[in-house]
Amino acid sequence: MAGPAPRFLPQGECGVVVELADAIDDAVNARVHALARAVREELGAAVQEVVPSYRSLLVVHDPLRAPRAGLVRRLRALCARLPAAAAAPPPRVVHIPVRYGGALGPDLEEAARLCGLSPEELVRRHAAPVYRVHLLGFTPGFPYLGGLDPRIAVPRLATPRTRIPAGSVAIGGEQAGIYPVESPGGWRLLGRTPLVLFDPAPAAARPFLLAAGDGLRFDPVDDAGYAALERAVAAGRFEPRLEQGER
Repeated sequence: MAGPAPRFLPQGECGVVVELADAIDDAVNARVHALARAVREELGAAVQEVVPSYRSLLVVHDPLRAPRAGLVRRLRALCARLPAAAAAPPPRVVHIPVRYGGALGPDLEEAARLCGLSPEELVRRHAAPVYRVHLLGFTPGFPYLGGLDPRIAVPRLATPRTRIPAGSVAIGGEQAGIYPVESPGGWRLLGRTPLVLFDPAPAAARPFLLAAGDGLRFDPVDDAGYAALERAVAAGRFEPRLEQGER
């Protein structure tokens, strides 16, 4: 069955938002990124930037070089060529080690209580899927992850924290994510990873550990494992485990 027709919405004087669907899922997000690639490859200088989200794409353009009406016609033609099939497997899966619970995951027990599960079962369910990075946003490198088990979806905190440590692994509603830098936030903290998701240093070969479209799997570790990884990361001696095309 075909999905809804895309909508083309003005965003100020220099932007067009292309909404592909109302739902948030892997297949919709894959179509968003396919459209982003097509815009970059085929529209070239007609656009200045493309910004993908869960289910839509912002296309920033120069209205003098690329008038909106003509741009929308070209975007409509690109949308008509998008694949309607389910999302392909991610090109790579990044393994993220996590120490769940305790001081590093202060909301684990309460989240488990809200779900009617033991903390151990919540961890098992949280670490089971291969998530998909739908987009990066909120803070530099924050991955919004699709694929959370609906059985462990819990509401955000009623009062957000003013400071959340970098590396905190969290869930909020039906979403999962990782805080790359210290920041405020209202998601429930299940654990922490010692990996650096965002490195702004000029010498950094790769400022962002993750990219939209990546797969991601959480690997539980114990206190000793976390401490060893933390030392290795600090010394620059750790590279995350990568797998190709795992599903």
